[in-house]
Amino acid sequence: MKNIIFDSGPIISLATNNLLWVLEELKKKYNGEFYITESVKKEIIDRPLRGKKFKFEALQIMKLVSDGTLKIYKDGVKKVTMDLLTLANNCFSIYGKAMSVIQYSEVEALALALKFNSDAIVIDERTLRWMIERPEKIEKLLEMRMHKDVKVNKKNLEKFGLLTKSVKIIRSTELVTRAFELGLLNKYLPKGPRAKRTLIEALLWGIKLNGCAISKNEIDKLIILETQ
Repeated sequence: MKNIIFDSGPIISLATNNLLWVLEELKKKYNGEFYITESVKKEIIDRPLRGKKFKFEALQIMKLVSDGTLKIYKDGVKKVTMDLLTLANNCFSIYGKAMSVIQYSEVEALALALKFNSDAIVIDERTLRWMIERPEKIEKLLEMRMHKDVKVNKKNLEKFGLLTKSVKIIRSTELVTRAFELGLLNKYLPKGPRAKRTLIEALLWGIKLNGCAISKNEIDKLIILETQ
């Protein structure tokens, strides 16, 4: 059965934009399975349920799980996850100290995508995506974030890239763009001559401002592409 793996960030982005419901419709069109891992479940359901700020969002995600839109993979991929996490977090250093650049939950999702040979993994965070897709750019990205010189262990970075090169990464922006293309969001079209542009612009900026790593230039290009 074909499948797509979700990290926590994209689901949070959809939840905070009142767009969780599109997952059910996209899954029907995809005709495959949407999976999350146990650690992602803890981040988007268990932990918020113990607090107040994102409790309602957690309840909405729980409904997606109970409905079968999202499935939780419970068998675990701990060894592969720890191997990848250790490797990734020993790719970069500052003043001789290794940098922890990615978190367990996103690496666990990556490990599951490798195990399943998934069609894609949905990740909004830029660091892991660039480590796989644009490793030559990651040093500058980290230096901009840290405002310090970063040393790269090229051997470890190349090894990480070889282990993960088969993984296709998409973001929540690709999900909402596909929903837009399918007409799933037409009920939100405003009246006026620039209705489609207004809607896609609102969707993409809403997702960006809630955590998805996408540049203004990328958004501008997508808007033009989707409204031609």
